[in-house]
Amino acid sequence: MPAITLPDGSIRQFDGAVTGTTIAAAIGPGLAKAALAMEVDGKLRDLSASVTEDAKLRFITRRDPEALEMIRHDCAHVLAEAVQELFPGTQVTIGPSIENGFYYDFARNEPFTPEDFAAIEAEMREIIARNDAFMREEWDREDAIRFFTNKGERYKAELIQDLPKSEIISIYKQGAWTDLCRGPHMRGTGDIGTAFKLMKVAGAYWRGDHRNAMLSRIYGTAWRDQKELDAYLLQLEEAEKRDHRKIGKEMGLFHLQDEAVGSVFWHPKGWRLYRTVEAYMRRRLDIAEYQEVKTPQLVDRKLWEASGHWEKFRENMFVARVEDEDEKDRVLALKPMNCPCHVQIFNQGLRSYRELPLRMAEFGACHRYEPSGALHGIMRVRSFVQDDAHIFCAEEQIADETVRFVALLSSIYRDFGFTEFRVKFSDRPARRAGTDAVWDQAEGALKDACRIAGVEYELNPGEGAFYGPKLEFVLRDAIGRDWQCGTLQVDFVLPERLDAEYVAEDGARRRPVMLHRAILGSFERFLGILIEEHAGRFPLWLAPVQVAVATIVDEAAPFARQAAAALQKAGVAASLDLRNEKINRKVVDHIDQRVPILAVIGRREVEEGTIVLRRLPGRDQETLKLADAVALLAAEATPPDLR
Repeated sequence: MPAITLPDGSIRQFDGAVTGTTIAAAIGPGLAKAALAMEVDGKLRDLSASVTEDAKLRFITRRDPEALEMIRHDCAHVLAEAVQELFPGTQVTIGPSIENGFYYDFARNEPFTPEDFAAIEAEMREIIARNDAFMREEWDREDAIRFFTNKGERYKAELIQDLPKSEIISIYKQGAWTDLCRGPHMRGTGDIGTAFKLMKVAGAYWRGDHRNAMLSRIYGTAWRDQKELDAYLLQLEEAEKRDHRKIGKEMGLFHLQDEAVGSVFWHPKGWRLYRTVEAYMRRRLDIAEYQEVKTPQLVDRKLWEASGHWEKFRENMFVARVEDEDEKDRVLALKPMNCPCHVQIFNQGLRSYRELPLRMAEFGACHRYEPSGALHGIMRVRSFVQDDAHIFCAEEQIADETVRFVALLSSIYRDFGFTEFRVKFSDRPARRAGTDAVWDQAEGALKDACRIAGVEYELNPGEGAFYGPKLEFVLRDAIGRDWQCGTLQVDFVLPERLDAEYVAEDGARRRPVMLHRAILGSFERFLGILIEEHAGRFPLWLAPVQVAVATIVDEAAPFARQAAAALQKAGVAASLDLRNEKINRKVVDHIDQRVPILAVIGRREVEEGTIVLRRLPGRDQETLKLADAVALLAAEATPPDLR
């Protein structure tokens, strides 16, 4: 007689094994209609599954976060069925739900194109309208392999063959169509609804290995209702307008080219933006009592082996082999991160507990091999600079340092215009260094620090660094997208592996705790985020060109030069536009260049010693004496930390 405990604490008892469908019906017809799946003792299951023992149960309805992932998962199955119905002979491979949607990889001699989408979507709607039930069956491994092999589905057969022997082979049917899947699924295809859209096609290697066959991947998006779908499509449209690659080219900030894949060529205006951000961060770190250092780019593999990075990160490292006089084949690696090098600085000389916490910062140039298909403008590159720092402290100082760090991070994000962020707690990954006891200690210390700092977080299981758990700080931008930027990681492992120690107050030698932390993440990625956040129309303090001084008539040129020189002397980034063009043309050009302020000078302004300030892209303007205008703009252009 299983006793079912519901979220409100009430208990329902049944005479024997009972399905979720029966439980929902026993509670009421409204729930029976709304329930799509159930969570039994924390695990999602089909409504048709039997509950045989006492359990805590929660029903999943369309409004629950879990429902959205299930809608997308089920939509991927419907996509696969529709494709095989329309294009006989196509083999199905894998089709997971992903952020904002789903995809399915197909093996077909002729790749799909966007022109195929209309027919596929129409067929998907027919399948959804039929509301075929999702039926789960457990099959014998060899029977399943034989079934898919006989159907010509060699990829499915290979997947089953490679599953662990202990894995239950679960098969789902929707009408006459059959697929290998762990589940769970909703009740039937009709639960998906019609708020979906196929988005794009791409090539994808089978199992992500370039040595395998190239598959045709169809991406789609799916939502609870049409309103959510429309909002997402509008967000994509806005994101396209804000694309940092497009804006970067229009503004002349940077470019990328094949001769330096994954590395950025910064142009003068882009580099000014970069240096403005770097100078701001350096001032903030100085005030926060960080000590800036600089470490080598090329480091012997011996250090990477000692730190554990060679084992865990080797495939992402650029390696150089050189012949030294004393060693024929010396292997060096471009550093992918700064932490082992910072430990080397800490290890120079004997450290005292009085020096802790020691906050060591570096704008460290790093290199990581990213597959070319993963590169994305300046947001995903191979050569980048981290706003990296490591805090060496005693275990009892972790909480105080966390409080300080979160306050600093919050203030910096506000200065850049980000008022909203959330925190993820990423715990131990499958591939990691250190014992479970050490991980228990590190995770416990970080959770205690969060409690003391008042940091609320959501769990992000298995996504910690290989040496320790971490907090991930996720920004929400102007159009609702999330960007993971800052991190704080608690590391008991690296100080042990690299033999870092200090003399404690009692004279004993102890290992410091190492807090790895970043606020921006990488300069390149953060600048890409900033460009898209502001659509290139930066706050005045960040704008690469803050004021454009433009003439209406040629005889205004001398006074325009005087005005531009006065602005530049006051620290304002001013450009000079003396072109023989009508002022309306100049206005349009500077709006396109996202210049915040246009200073217009004509005959009257020359006579009166004034300039007309127009704030772009608007039409509002004011006329000021040159000295007053310079003072006003210099004050407005002052970075927020210096005001």
